[in-house]
Amino acid sequence: MQVVSARDITEHNQAQEALQIKENTLRKQSQTLVQLARSKTFQQDNLNGALREITETAARTLLVERVGVWLYNEERSKIECIDLYDLSTKEHTFGNSLLKTYYPAYFQALEEEHSIAAHDARNDTRTQELSESYLSVLGITSLLDAPIWLEGRLVGVVCHEHIGEIRQWTLEEETFAGSIADFVTLAIEASERNVVQEALRQSEAQFRAIFERSSIGIGLIDMKAQIVDTNLALCEILGYDREELYGKPFTDYISTQREDLKLYKQLISGIRTDLKRTLRVGFQPSEHQEQLVERHRIEMERRCLHQNGSLVWTHISVSVIPGSNGEPEFFLAMIEDITERKQTELKLRASQKAAEVASRAKSEFLATMSHELRTPLNAIMGLSQLLQQEIVGSLNEKQNEYVNSIYSSGEHLLALINDILDLSKVEAGKEELLLSPLTVSDLCNYAIWTVRDRASEKGLQLTHEIDLEADICVGDERRIKQMLLNLLTNAIKFTPAGHVSLVVKKVPQGITFTVSDTGIGIDSSQFQFLFEPFKQLDSRLNRQYEGTGLGLALTRKLARLHGGDVTVTSTLGKGSQFTLFLPNPVHPGDGGDEADETDEGATFSLSSLFSSSAVIPTNKTILLLEEEENTAKLLKDYLHTIGYQVKWIDNGNDFLKQVQNLQPDLVFLDLQLIRDVRILNLLNILRQEPYWEDLPIVMMTSSEPLEEEITMLPGSANDYLIKPIRIVQLESILMRYLS
Repeated sequence: MQVVSARDITEHNQAQEALQIKENTLRKQSQTLVQLARSKTFQQDNLNGALREITETAARTLLVERVGVWLYNEERSKIECIDLYDLSTKEHTFGNSLLKTYYPAYFQALEEEHSIAAHDARNDTRTQELSESYLSVLGITSLLDAPIWLEGRLVGVVCHEHIGEIRQWTLEEETFAGSIADFVTLAIEASERNVVQEALRQSEAQFRAIFERSSIGIGLIDMKAQIVDTNLALCEILGYDREELYGKPFTDYISTQREDLKLYKQLISGIRTDLKRTLRVGFQPSEHQEQLVERHRIEMERRCLHQNGSLVWTHISVSVIPGSNGEPEFFLAMIEDITERKQTELKLRASQKAAEVASRAKSEFLATMSHELRTPLNAIMGLSQLLQQEIVGSLNEKQNEYVNSIYSSGEHLLALINDILDLSKVEAGKEELLLSPLTVSDLCNYAIWTVRDRASEKGLQLTHEIDLEADICVGDERRIKQMLLNLLTNAIKFTPAGHVSLVVKKVPQGITFTVSDTGIGIDSSQFQFLFEPFKQLDSRLNRQYEGTGLGLALTRKLARLHGGDVTVTSTLGKGSQFTLFLPNPVHPGDGGDEADETDEGATFSLSSLFSSSAVIPTNKTILLLEEEENTAKLLKDYLHTIGYQVKWIDNGNDFLKQVQNLQPDLVFLDLQLIRDVRILNLLNILRQEPYWEDLPIVMMTSSEPLEEEITMLPGSANDYLIKPIRIVQLESILMRYLS
């Protein structure tokens, strides 16, 4: 009897087949990875080529329909496909993107998991967000995603997309996918490295080109002060060939000064100190390179010795170049030939000195002329006023006409003197504005009121209109009034018939004051001469209109001093428009000039003003200290006439004695005498006496006192009068202190 034994080995054979398949798969994957590692594509600086080879190889090896490389954008708000290979069509595409906003769970899984092996991708919680808009559209059932890491940072993903029945991804396939992602990382690193190397090569070439072609001399010097390299410009400055300079001490060609060695030592020690500081807080020196260059540089002007023995003026800038360890390795010297500039500077300095001398001479001349002209004007205008008021007897009609003509001529001459002096101060940069907030309506009303009589005499209609929003401007009150009066006076002067208007508007940048007239107009070709000093558009000897041409020049300069300007539009025979623009202040000043509301050139009814003296108490004593006889005579005669006791002295020798004897109620002092230190001391002594500390003292000056003149008299003077003295100003002072 034969016994036959039978055993079912189906399972065994299946296991063997599975093992064989697994080994074959692993072998195939290993061969694929070796093939990729040996590929020359990674060495050719061709990222696109490398990615195409990687995606094709991965698709054939894993037998998936599509393999894509997706990278994050800079904001990490989406991933973008830079290469997608389709195995069936053998085509590569790119450009698709997935927004993080639409697929938050998928993006979170990419960040948190080592890889995403989604067997049933449409129902997997990590990838089901992609189902409707991506997976179902393309027929994708399973996904195998491997993250791409670069320098420890997730930068993207390699996505293996399976189409057909649901696929169960094996551990070996996940490992292979991770290796494919590593190859993508290598390709990106190689590409970036090549980009950096190419940029470095270009940078070195550019630097060398700049070094050689620079018009400024450049020298590289080692820490022993020996020349390592030079460019052609430096060779030309020094007159040597490059080979002759190599290895020679840099200091042999540069004139040195005693403190130079100290500067170089500070330069080196400074960069070492910063190196220690940056390393201590954990920063690399390169992060502060720009800061170091800025702080660790010395600049100086030195003379260099040319080969022919001549000296060349140069501007030298020396910086420290640190080595890879941050320690100082080289000095970089930038040397510019400034010989021509130095010679020009010397010429300019000489010219400037000559100009300053001329300017001082001009100022002294104007000051002298001002004093010499004002002194007789004081008498002409002052005594004319007394004659007008018939203090010394009545005048007939013709005499009144002559006196009025004398006074108005004096006013005109005084205005010219003031314009010349004002223009001189502005051009010399000595004019200081006293800024304060000003009510626009008050300024305009003052200007209109001042010129209305002149307009009325010519039969002109004078109007003004003020924008409600233009309520406040910031400026120098006296100067703004002066500008408005200049423009209005000009408009009236050159308008034979019709009207003159002042319109004020608020504009975004500030306020405009526009003076319009229906006068003779100006040809546009003459605009360029309008604002030039002493320029008259009608230059014939017998001109119809008087003037020096200073008004508009001064007005524009004062406007620009305020940060504004004056512009003009005009049609010949039809009229003109002058617009004064004052800008909005950036930081309006709090203080201001308490300017006198009474303009020097205004016309008043003297009889009405004289009648105001009836309310001023008499039997008061006034001490007058004035060295100029005509001014003293005017004041003395007028004050006597209206009932005051006046004592005139022309020097300060017995000033204190007169004060003690007369016990005056008011003192008028000439500013010229107050500038005398001796008189100033007498004033200080006077103020120290309790009985006299409240005695009103009024200065008399030819122009508004300067700030330093006011501060020179702390507590000494109460007020001031401007010569030539107007009776209206004088009576205002009398009412203020003696009423």
